[in-house]
Amino acid sequence: MSFLPFAIAAWLFLVGLYGVVSADNLIRAILSLTVVQSATYLVLLGVGYSQGGKAPIFADIPQTSKAVDPVVQVLVLTDIVIEATVTALLLALAVQAYKRFGSLDPQDLRAIQD
Repeated sequence: MSFLPFAIAAWLFLVGLYGVVSADNLIRAILSLTVVQSATYLVLLGVGYSQGGKAPIFADIPQTSKAVDPVVQVLVLTDIVIEATVTALLLALAVQAYKRFGSLDPQDLRAIQD
């Protein structure tokens, strides 16, 4: 098992988290959240990877061959679908916030709390 995917995932998580914290625009914050989410892909793929593993299609490989874990691949695909849905929802909310307040600056949206 290699340490590299987990190190890159941690780096992506920290870069995305910094982007979310320092964002002065809702669109930039949403894009930073997608970077944070992409770190989970690397973690899942790093967990499911096996050195020398074949694709989990068992019709054309011998029974004794190593194969990568298909459950992890399904989890990554599910994660991608969830990320696309959440990103679309957040972008729709950003559009509505722009229509209502005329700005995408999170500081200008403080009027919601008043």
